[in-house]
Amino acid sequence: MQSASALPFNSLNFAPAQVHMETRANGELLLRSGAALGDYARCNGEWLEHWAKAAPDRVFIAERQGEGWRGITYRQARVAARSIGAALLRRGLSAGCPVAVLSDNSVDHALLKLACHYVGIPIAPISQAYSLMSKDHAKLKAIFMLLEPGLVYVGDEAKFAASLAALKDSRFEAVTSNPAADSKATTFASLLDTPAGPEVDAAFAEINGDTIAKFLFTSGSTGEPKGVINTQRMITSNQASYLALWPFLAEEPPVLVDWLPWNHTFGGNSDFNMVLANGGSLYIDEGKPAPGLVDKTVANLRLVAPTIYLNVPRGFDMLLPFLESDAQLRKQFFSRLKLIFYAGAALPPSLWARLEKLGIEETGQRVRMISAWGSTETAPMATCVHYDIDRAGVIGNPAPGSHIKLLPVGESTTGKVKYEIRVKGPNITPGYWKRDDLTRAAFDEEGFYKIGDAVRFADPRDPARGIEFDGRVAEEFKLTSGTWVHTGALRVKAIAALAPVAQDIVLTGQDRDYVGFMIFPNLPAARALAGLSADTPPAQVLAHPAVAACVEQGMRALKADGGGSSTYALRALFLEEMPNIDAGEITDKGYINQRAVLARRAAQVAMLYTAAKAENVLEI
Repeated sequence: MQSASALPFNSLNFAPAQVHMETRANGELLLRSGAALGDYARCNGEWLEHWAKAAPDRVFIAERQGEGWRGITYRQARVAARSIGAALLRRGLSAGCPVAVLSDNSVDHALLKLACHYVGIPIAPISQAYSLMSKDHAKLKAIFMLLEPGLVYVGDEAKFAASLAALKDSRFEAVTSNPAADSKATTFASLLDTPAGPEVDAAFAEINGDTIAKFLFTSGSTGEPKGVINTQRMITSNQASYLALWPFLAEEPPVLVDWLPWNHTFGGNSDFNMVLANGGSLYIDEGKPAPGLVDKTVANLRLVAPTIYLNVPRGFDMLLPFLESDAQLRKQFFSRLKLIFYAGAALPPSLWARLEKLGIEETGQRVRMISAWGSTETAPMATCVHYDIDRAGVIGNPAPGSHIKLLPVGESTTGKVKYEIRVKGPNITPGYWKRDDLTRAAFDEEGFYKIGDAVRFADPRDPARGIEFDGRVAEEFKLTSGTWVHTGALRVKAIAALAPVAQDIVLTGQDRDYVGFMIFPNLPAARALAGLSADTPPAQVLAHPAVAACVEQGMRALKADGGGSSTYALRALFLEEMPNIDAGEITDKGYINQRAVLARRAAQVAMLYTAAKAENVLEI
């Protein structure tokens, strides 16, 4: 078989990779895209107006209903948004009294979101990590105290009963699509029945770029939910940036099969608005990358072939075995796929290779795999890949309209210069709701947003080849030898080396003699490796010789790479208790908060550094 690097990529219309770079006397670099941003919509309601006229009968959004789909066309979506918008206006809702959402992704959730945007009332979708996964609901209560919502949409009242009970002291009107037996909530259908009059047209006309579209909550490293203001300008300029770099979006309306939650900027801003801005179709995937639920994703992909498939690395990890073992599913998946897009975390090289291999086997070409970079505060895209790459880790060039500032902060593990990255542009948040102190701290004296990430050039001789993610500046630490441990880079390598038993890894070793790994296990994979049944207790699975051997082999491989003491671990420990959302160990988006884990599990960290190795500690 011909090597992958010798095969052509599938045909796709990208903008040329061009970067303008300015070097300052202090070593700072300023980067901007060679592509112009161009005009962008006043508000995303303009997209709905356009496609309701240009493609009225095209399915905009659909959800599973029995063996098929419940689809809403662009014409139907506009009518519904205006009716719901009228109902919201009559309730006097505003930025100081917004709409909050406790719901899965759904057609009704989408229509409510469109209505809020259409009449200029902010909407705040709340992470299920705060509403369903949490035991004490402390963060959910804090969010409601900050927002003071006047209306709360609850998709399934029984499902969120505990959340509603925790919010009994808050005053709001509950609206639901699926009422509980003893429900006193307003029905969603009653909002749809509201006649839309001239007040809806007047509200729509008043919206401008500064109008708040939504509040998205992010916990960050502090664990405290922060309400990130998302304006209409942020949303519409971001989609104009995508289109400037990916002209193919205008050539064929995108079709997505997507599970990513709308309380997160990836699913709620990037994916949802990519479909709306370009007249595409979004098929809501009620599955997710978790045992049992990924089967729903597979079932949906059997019915609908996406043109672009967007996911997080964990999603690809769980989907790949199905694609590898099922020829019919694989044929369907790749039948019209133009692009594979990953974000949220680094894609391990092993997953990249497996995806590439499947694409080649099915199409005879390399299907383009790319990424982008940003955050909730950047709506979300600030850099983007729009050229051919052959490995994970590259996050691209500045998006049109985004200005990137790079501040030298040392040397990367690759020997390249390491930079702190900051960004400003029309896609950047004006700040955090009712937290002027956090807003001031988030920006430097030139107005650049200080995201806290580090990067390096993919090719220092050619900036147009893009930049690579190089970890979080705040997570770096030193060993007693004075050697810096680059947490982001080592974590990604370690997860790949310890595959398939490591789901995530927290690094230890600050002011210690060596690095240690605290491993959150992938229990289904570990059970399969050990040949154990699904009901085998976690402690027995993790103590199995085959699982221990996998970890030890991976640790030896890292050491054999010869990068020095900062590039491998001497000891490792499995964590039976998975990350705790209430303790801030995992963010609402599923990312591990390294500092919170290290603080909460200090006793287990200490076990990695005792003179006599503890019984459950692995060592090389």
